[in-house]
Parts: sequence; C-alpha cells; structure tokens
Amino acid sequence: MLYSDAQLFKQFSRAIKWNMAGRVKIFGLLLFSICALSSAAQIPEAVYSSRIRSVQLYPYGNQLGYPIIRLGGSDQLELHFDDLDADLKNYSYTYQLCNADWTPAMLSHFDFIKGFSQTRISAYRNSSMALTRYTHYQATLPDRNCVPSRSGNYILKVFLNGDTSRLVFTKRMLVIQERATVGAQVQQPFNGLYFKTHQKIQFNVNLNDGVDVMNPQQQIKIAILQNYRWDNALTGLRPTFFSRRTLEYNTENDALFPSGKEWRWVDLRSFRFQSERVADAKYSNTGTEIFVRTDGERTQQRFNFYRDSNGFYALGPSENINPLWQSDYAAVHFSFAPQGNQPYAGKDVYLFGALTNYNLGESAKMAFNSEKGVYETSLFLKQGYYDYMYVTVDANDPKKAASFETTEGNLWETENEYMILVYYRPLAGRADELIGIARLNSLVRR
Repeated sequence: MLYSDAQLFKQFSRAIKWNMAGRVKIFGLLLFSICALSSAAQIPEAVYSSRIRSVQLYPYGNQLGYPIIRLGGSDQLELHFDDLDADLKNYSYTYQLCNADWTPAMLSHFDFIKGFSQTRISAYRNSSMALTRYTHYQATLPDRNCVPSRSGNYILKVFLNGDTSRLVFTKRMLVIQERATVGAQVQQPFNGLYFKTHQKIQFNVNLNDGVDVMNPQQQIKIAILQNYRWDNALTGLRPTFFSRRTLEYNTENDALFPSGKEWRWVDLRSFRFQSERVADAKYSNTGTEIFVRTDGERTQQRFNFYRDSNGFYALGPSENINPLWQSDYAAVHFSFAPQGNQPYAGKDVYLFGALTNYNLGESAKMAFNSEKGVYETSLFLKQGYYDYMYVTVDANDPKKAASFETTEGNLWETENEYMILVYYRPLAGRADELIGIARLNSLVRR
C-alpha cells in the first residue's frame, strides 16, 4: 500500500505524539514514585553545618526539659545556637508536621501552620569575654505570626536566606491536644532474663469523648521514650485489652527497656577551676584544651545512685554574667579504658548523650589508641555541665541499637525518666494527632 507525502507525515506525527504521551506518563509515574518514597522517609534530628554548635530547643527557662507545647496554649520554647563564623547571617525557621513515625504528613503547610510559613530569626549577639569568636542566635517559639495549628510531631527546620533547601539543622518538638489520659507505672520484670537488668512499663489509656475508635490497632499508636531518646523508643505496641474507651497495655516482654546506669558527668562550667572529673588543661592565647579523666568499664560496678540529668546538658559559665554569649569553648578530650586495655572485637565505641545528639556519627566515634590502651575522641564544647555515657555498636551491623551492656552495664535500680505518647488518627484523617502524654520516673512507685 502506497502513501502520499501528506499521509506519511500524518502517520509520523501520530507516532511521535503517542511516543511522547507514553514517555510523559512513564515520567509522571516515576516522579510520583520518587515523591512517595521521599515523603515516606523519616526526617532526622541533625546538624548539617560544622560551624553550628550548641543547638538547644527546650521549654522556656528549663534547659533540662523536652520541647512540648499545648495546642492553643501559652507554652513557649527557647531556641539557641552558635555560629562559629562569627558573622551575621539570615537564618529563618519553619515547621514540618510529621506522623507518629516521623515521616512527613501528606498535608500542605496551610493545613498545620497558622500565619506565615516561615519566620526570620532576628535576635543575635556577638560573643564577648571569650577566646572563641561566635555569633549567638536565639528565638522564642512559637512566634505569633507562625504557629502550629494541629497537634502531633513537628520538625523545626532552620535554614539560610529564606531557602528551605539550605538546611542548617533540624530539631524535634511536640504539640499536644490532650484528649486522653494515661495511667502508668514502672515495674521490675518477672522474667528471670530481665529481672536484674531491665525496667518494664505497664500503662493504660483512657480516651475522652469525641475520640472515635473503630480499630484501635490502626487508629491508636504508642511511643515510649526512655530519658527522651528516640533512638531506642518503643513503638508498634498493641493493646492487650480494649473496652469502649479504655486500652490496656500489660505484656511481659513488649514494653521493656535496658536500665543502664546513672550517667557519667563532667563539670565544664569553669575552664580555670578544674573540677573533680578534669585531669588536666592546656591554655593558650587562641583556645583551651580540657582532658577528662579516663573512664573505665562499669559492668561489674554495684548500684550507686546519684542525681544526674539523664543524658542532658545545661550550658552556663560559673564566672561570667550571661551564659549565652559570654561562655567560651574548649576542645574536650574523652578517653575510655576497656577491660585489659584491649579493643573490643567486632565492636565500635561511641561517646553518647545529648552532647552528641545521641547520634552515632564520626564525631562521636572513638578511636583506639594502642599505645595507651584506651579509646579516644574529642568534642568542641561550650562551658556547661554535661552528662554522657559510652556505648558499643556491632561493627558488622551498624544499624543495630547502641548498647550499654559491654561498657556500662544494666541494673534494674537505675533512675530513668519515661514518657508515653499516645497518637490518634481519625478514620478519614491524613496525619497522626498527639492526644495523650504521661511522664514517670522509675524511682517513683505507684
């Protein structure tokens, strides 16, 4: 069959259109898949700039508190951080609503932020009376022009020059609308394997009127935090009993936490006065080095209670007036001596606590010094009082949780803070709501 030039041109045009339409469809499907995968990824709490130090987000006036505000309430949070470039930059912040598992909620900013979607950080001050030059930035949240309008998990994003892709750091915070009450207590496990080393959480949740639950296993989610840590939070718990508006969680092996020990500490509020935990210090015109006394294993140490901050730290000098911009920095050297001064086979050792943001990154990883027989690492820290511990991670499987078992040991009697979070998603809801919270201490028996 012969075709004219016009007919051939028409057939060729149709083929191109079909081919382009198919490619557009395929590209659209790929783009949708990529967006779906990226939106399903958890947003970490991290610092993305090596020049940013001492990032803190806490309840107003309480450095040792966790950042939680009530929806529509008057609660406020303090945000603080230092920029070692010691110049003036244009920092802003925004909020990202997340689900219970810290994946971004599939909602527009207009659905969870009232007012402007971002706010500039306008309060700053250059350091003074310190060898280390830095600019201190601070803000009080929420700003009246940028307020979270839904309850749930939020990521606070701080970024440069109004560009949200230029992230500087992220911090987690919680917004709660109390629509449930939680009764809980810490118990000693009955199981002989965990009797001396773990703590068990038993609790129940009472839902208020208006919280309609048809399927509690899907609509209600629980997260239990030990000392406000998310790296070992217990999730995915299922109720053992559900009756109308009451959910009971009382299983022997689910809500169990290794007890750990009381946190180690170092007092760095003064660089001139060497506290009990400081072995030596070096001073120069350009900076200060602090050498913390070498720590040893505590696995065989009997229970010894003393008041600690459960892994947190509080910044502030003991000799200057203002802790925000009159505190200095020092290179602080930590060392840990394993038993027999021999490295752990197949295990990496990390310095652990809020001072490392509970992250198992390279800055917290300790290197073994074969000449001294100790693990060593250094951090650049601001004057303050710090809690810390040492943990091990399987070198062949770094995704495994950090463990105190080899370096610190676990004792049932250890004082720990626990927080139980209750999330609820309506049947047609597109995000998890935070509706209940309980905080309890292992030393307070009910």
